[in-house]
Amino acid sequence: MSKVIVRSGGVSTTVQDSGRDGQYAIGMPPSGAMDQYSYAVANDLVGNPPGAAALEATYLGPELEFTDSRHLAVTGADCEITINGETAAMWQTLRVGSGDVLKFKPVRNGARPYIAVSGGVDVPPYLGSRSTYMLTGIGGFEGRSLTEGDRLPLGENQTPPPVGTTVPESLRLEFPAVTELRFVIGLCAYRLTEAALESFLGTEWKITKDADRVGYRLRGGKLDFIEREQPFGAGSDPANVVDLGYPVGSVQIPGGDEPIVLLNDAVTGGGYATIGTVISVDRDRIAQARTGTRVSFAAVDIDAAMAARQERRERLEQARSVVAVDQG
Repeated sequence: MSKVIVRSGGVSTTVQDSGRDGQYAIGMPPSGAMDQYSYAVANDLVGNPPGAAALEATYLGPELEFTDSRHLAVTGADCEITINGETAAMWQTLRVGSGDVLKFKPVRNGARPYIAVSGGVDVPPYLGSRSTYMLTGIGGFEGRSLTEGDRLPLGENQTPPPVGTTVPESLRLEFPAVTELRFVIGLCAYRLTEAALESFLGTEWKITKDADRVGYRLRGGKLDFIEREQPFGAGSDPANVVDLGYPVGSVQIPGGDEPIVLLNDAVTGGGYATIGTVISVDRDRIAQARTGTRVSFAAVDIDAAMAARQERRERLEQARSVVAVDQG
């Protein structure tokens, strides 16, 4: 079986696919690529079917040596990549051969590059997904991030687009100074005072160093809770409620001063008030927001969230149409 040799795992590189959906009822989060758009386009550029496993890196990508001829694409965060020391293009179909080495420099903008290889990363699926869930050590490659000496199995080569197939700039990512996250208010928002909810929406929150696949902790303000008698079964913190489920993207505010956006690897429930949920499309955006940058929240309704999902679907179809034209 063809393999990729890991010379260096970078900061944190894991195998991810479209996610382990349908297991929330047993307490299993979806995991999967945090930036689903970049992940999907990378697979398209190498001719992989939707859902094929790829690599998600954080801040600094891995160093990989190939053992046979493959097509390769890197999307997502803006960074310099090289093949055998020569600069290569992102968002483009590339070709590598036996002995070729892919290297990364630290990201310039964004947080997470995605690396797709023709055939996909052929690790065994767990509960229907090849995604890594590091908190419990399941899925992916031995349930962990990659390290020097790992040998990743690859699937059978597909029929890829021609080398040089490129996604236009208009369909690539933008990296704003402040990342706006559209947010559906709900769940336990009643725990905040009206002024606190307005403050939450009006504040530019700084991403702290506690920002990973589990969640992003934010800092920038203090939010007040409505006084109440502590309910039976809830903790004493003003943010505590009787345990409830946590949708992916939900926002909890323990203590009222450091909101946490719960992401792909977060626990599925607990006893903190969740005041609403970042829409699914904008989880792509927060995936590319890095420590030290800022995010803001904009209230939207369900109809707007669904419209945003449709817009992303159309954007992805535009990218795929470029690939299809080049294949034709």
